[in-house]
Amino acid sequence: MADTESTTPTNNAAETVIDSAEDDDPEILLMKQRVEEMEREANKLRELQAAAEKAERSTPSAEQVPMETEEDKAAADSRSIYVGNVDYSATPEEIQQHFQACGTINRVTILCDKFTGHPKGYAYVEFAEAEFVDAALAMDNSLFRGRLIKVCHAKAD
Repeated sequence: MADTESTTPTNNAAETVIDSAEDDDPEILLMKQRVEEMEREANKLRELQAAAEKAERSTPSAEQVPMETEEDKAAADSRSIYVGNVDYSATPEEIQQHFQACGTINRVTILCDKFTGHPKGYAYVEFAEAEFVDAALAMDNSLFRGRLIKVCHAKAD
């Protein structure tokens, strides 16, 4: 029986021969490099996800963040204008450029349909100071992207 055991090749020896033959093939080496790169990227993604989850746990919930008071909303409305007949492909930056001569702008909001995501054709512009609203109201019926826009005071809901 000793002769039989010594002449029978083991699977490990066969695998070693195949592995060394594969190591010489440049395509296989390239595939191994790609697999290693993908594993490194997967590890990075896991780390980023863990960091994001940790940051999410450390940020205060919506209940802990103070909500805007009615006074804050009223103050923002007093500094805001409604802009109607806005071209559907207009960007907030373009609207800001149109009204920048009136004064410092805090934000431009273009309302979109909640189902389609398409713009509704009107916007709101909030200025830093209430005095700037009068200058903006003077731009009623001005031409913006080939359309006459309607400018009026923003109404509180």
